[in-house]
Amino acid sequence: MVHSTTIARVTDGLPLAASVDDEETENALQEHKQQSKLIFRRITPNSEPRCSIESGAYTLHYLIVDNVVYLTIAEKSYPRKLAFSYLDELSKEFSRSYGEKVDSARKPYAFVSFDTFMSKTARLYKDTRTATAAAANSESNMDKLNGELQDVTRIMTKNMEELLWRGDSLDKMSHLSTSLRSESEKYRKAAKKINTDALLRQWAPVGGVVLFIILVLWWRFF
Repeated sequence: MVHSTTIARVTDGLPLAASVDDEETENALQEHKQQSKLIFRRITPNSEPRCSIESGAYTLHYLIVDNVVYLTIAEKSYPRKLAFSYLDELSKEFSRSYGEKVDSARKPYAFVSFDTFMSKTARLYKDTRTATAAAANSESNMDKLNGELQDVTRIMTKNMEELLWRGDSLDKMSHLSTSLRSESEKYRKAAKKINTDALLRQWAPVGGVVLFIILVLWWRFF
């Protein structure tokens, strides 16, 4: 299930709205909320528009739309396509309600009243079965579920340790570079295997003949 959600401006990380969480959720997600602030600082206009960042028993999912980043903390087992369907619903309603006011906002949580919609939507997505039904019945999300959001392989995945200790970037080019390195390593290993197989095919008959001669000599003289 989705537990906590924050909406911020991409250009400066200014928090625009957040879900009102109970004390139990606040205590359980204190560390992950701090990590959310780190993500907001790392996000730039060049960042991947959709990303899932794994951190212990939870995953932090974010969606960037029109200079606004929508981030939710969900259990690691919660389906990614439902998490992003939830964020997509928030983005559409927030854009309709406050889109023109985002750039002029000066104070943190200027749109705190949006919590009402977030709470109502989060309840629909609390259980995976009701979430799937809600997403499928939502006209605004139908195309997403049948198209791009269903293809979870298009969602960049990171580990929180990569961001904290290795200083990994969330930019698109960084993701592309990582993918290219991965592909390069894969093809290097494939090429090495092909070369090894070719050598075996080339020298296996010779090795077989040599081994046969050795066995014959050993049998005759020993």
